[in-house]
Amino acid sequence: MITVNADGKIMVRRCLVTLRPFRIFVLGIGFFTLCFLMTSLGGQFSAKRLGDSPFTIRTEVMGALESRGVLRRMSDMLELLMKRMDILARLENSTDFHKGDEARFPPDRIQPAAGLMERIQAIAQNVSDIAIKVDQILRNSLLNGKVGEGRRDQCEVPRDPKYPDCAGKVEWMRARWTSDPCYAFFGVDGTECSFLIYLSEVEWFCPPLPWRNRTAALPSPPPLPRVQAAFRSDLAHLLDLIGTGKESLSFMKKRIRHLAQQWLRAAQRLEQKLKGRQRDQKHILIHIGFLTEESGDVFSPRVLKGGPLGEMVQWADILAALFLLGHSLRVTISLKELQSHLGVPPGRGNCPLTSPLPFDLIYTDYHGLQQMKQHMGLSFKKYRCRVRVIDTFGTEPAYNHEEYATLRGYRTNWGYWNLQPTQFMTMFPHTPDNSFMGFVSEELNKTERQLIKSNKVSSMAVVYGKEASIWKGKEKFLAILNKYMEIHGTVYYETQRPPEVPAFVKNHGLLPQHEFQQLLRKAKLFIGFGFPYEGPAPLEAIANGCVFLQARFNPPHSSLNHEFFRGKPTSREVSSQHPYAEDFIGKPHVWTVDYNNSEEFEAAIKTIMRTQVDPYLPYEYTCEGMLERIHAYIQHQDFCTTSSPPLPPKAKSPAMQSPPSPLALSPNATHLVWSPSASRDPRAWPPLDSLQVWVSETRHACTETCQQHGLVCEPTFFRFLNKKEVFLQLSITCDSTEYEMNHLYPAVAENVHECYLQKEPLLFSCAGYNTKYRRLCPCRDYRQGQVALCRDCL
Repeated sequence: MITVNADGKIMVRRCLVTLRPFRIFVLGIGFFTLCFLMTSLGGQFSAKRLGDSPFTIRTEVMGALESRGVLRRMSDMLELLMKRMDILARLENSTDFHKGDEARFPPDRIQPAAGLMERIQAIAQNVSDIAIKVDQILRNSLLNGKVGEGRRDQCEVPRDPKYPDCAGKVEWMRARWTSDPCYAFFGVDGTECSFLIYLSEVEWFCPPLPWRNRTAALPSPPPLPRVQAAFRSDLAHLLDLIGTGKESLSFMKKRIRHLAQQWLRAAQRLEQKLKGRQRDQKHILIHIGFLTEESGDVFSPRVLKGGPLGEMVQWADILAALFLLGHSLRVTISLKELQSHLGVPPGRGNCPLTSPLPFDLIYTDYHGLQQMKQHMGLSFKKYRCRVRVIDTFGTEPAYNHEEYATLRGYRTNWGYWNLQPTQFMTMFPHTPDNSFMGFVSEELNKTERQLIKSNKVSSMAVVYGKEASIWKGKEKFLAILNKYMEIHGTVYYETQRPPEVPAFVKNHGLLPQHEFQQLLRKAKLFIGFGFPYEGPAPLEAIANGCVFLQARFNPPHSSLNHEFFRGKPTSREVSSQHPYAEDFIGKPHVWTVDYNNSEEFEAAIKTIMRTQVDPYLPYEYTCEGMLERIHAYIQHQDFCTTSSPPLPPKAKSPAMQSPPSPLALSPNATHLVWSPSASRDPRAWPPLDSLQVWVSETRHACTETCQQHGLVCEPTFFRFLNKKEVFLQLSITCDSTEYEMNHLYPAVAENVHECYLQKEPLLFSCAGYNTKYRRLCPCRDYRQGQVALCRDCL
């Protein structure tokens, strides 16, 4: 028997009394051990985790000895603890212990001591085993680290003529790699090799390093077969995709619900028209940039206060059309969502995306375009061909080309993107250089049309303008109008602050859309006072049987003389409040008069009151017309694979002969057409048979020249005109022919017999004129009521 003194007994008793806290202490040691192992060993498998650095071996290896020492000390501590518990176990067997303390410590309180000791012993053994394994891993890491470190020390910037920018990029990385956390995310750690690996494997400025594992560079497996797009017959899922949380989103969803049946019927008609034609389903991201908090979102708070709704009308219709055509959509209205969908690495946006772009197309606006450029790094240049920019007023090529805009004074806050001009999509077809996206207005059936005609009040007028500021200074016109008609307004106001409109105006306040439609169905006249420009309301009024009266601008408004257009990337001259209504609809539905001439203004009102008009809606603003257009764009517009026109020859030489022109003189010898003997690319869109080449007058742009011949300018055809032979075919004498960057070329200065060809394809433009030049203009035919598409374009 082992004899134990009184002090020993007291120690044992205290140990057993504190047995439960001791268990917690042991569990704490175990938890600490687990955390330490996760921290110490996590880096060993960093190559398996996306974003972990492949260059962290050096850091881990330098801490190897310290890590082993900590593990060994932990193991020693647990072994010492086990020995002391063994001593306690022996004390537990003493007779005096049992006799003296049996009453104070029941057996069920002492029993767990043996089990606890076994657990401690097991933990100590496990830690010891782990220490041995960690020691082996760290030894291997040291060995591999020496090899990798040797390679890293040997990294030199390659001198490869195929990668002329490599040295400069490495120099940039040396000085600024810490400027953005995204470089560390991709593994850059300040060493020369990490720079070269990043610049060769993440970006593409340097050649691959020969000692790198090239598994990642193996060709990816072939893409899976494309899913075929099928027309949808229910819009419920689209409403879920749009989301909630903003008044602007609520407005768009209400509009989609209101027009749902018209959309569905239009989709059925287009499906029948296409006769089962195969269509690939596209993965499409819709990022409405102007609704993001980062852009300020000035629209949502004003939806219920008379703010502009034209942009939201258009976006709602774009969403409905893309969804019904059967494409896969993702909708974002926040920068965070955009970054997540694109695969933007953490940081400040200087690095490429972490993976290939998962979308075939991206529809956005100028705000969204800027956000994408800021956060996609080099990937923006790679994928910008997939972007479609919803651009209300349009972007002309002279403003789009960054270098040219800077040199010639066309640079604005909204231009210089170097996109193909047809990637910009407008609300109205005012500039053929851009694609016409449009929107829709509600269609009426025969019963509704007859009901409207019978209920019209010939002496009722509605003023176009929901903000009180639009009415200021218009008292003279209102007084004349009030002599003949009862005037109604829909001006927003708060209860305690009535709007400042004349007392004889019956103001209804801001009306919901369906109530506004009912007001238009009674009114005879819808009158505009010059602002807002080119909104959807005049088309809605005309569709509901109103006559639209608007002001003629003399001189026309443009960025040169009007604050509203200043800074916009267009030189377009706006001759009235709504040029589309003036040019494409006209009388009797649209009257454009000089408001400064009181007699002309009053005479127009008298004539309008006597004129009977039916509700009218151009086909291109129906649901079916918009579906047709977007379907054609998605099927045929490909800015990623379209080959650029050949560059001009660097030197003039008789041996350098350009291919013969595919054009031929028309039978009446007034213009050129596609030659019957010339080959045709079946993939060309629009089809080449629709091309006609006309020569403009000196004061006319190609837009006007084509309109004069009942055609529309088609900028994709410029590449066939940009040849010296075309001047000869048109009997134009050229004493000299030069290639230059100018958005008016190809053109001829006839007074000096100098001919000019276009040097930069992005500057081919239907817009613009100069009194010095007569321009060569590519024109095409178009479908009745659908100016965006030629007769055979669908």
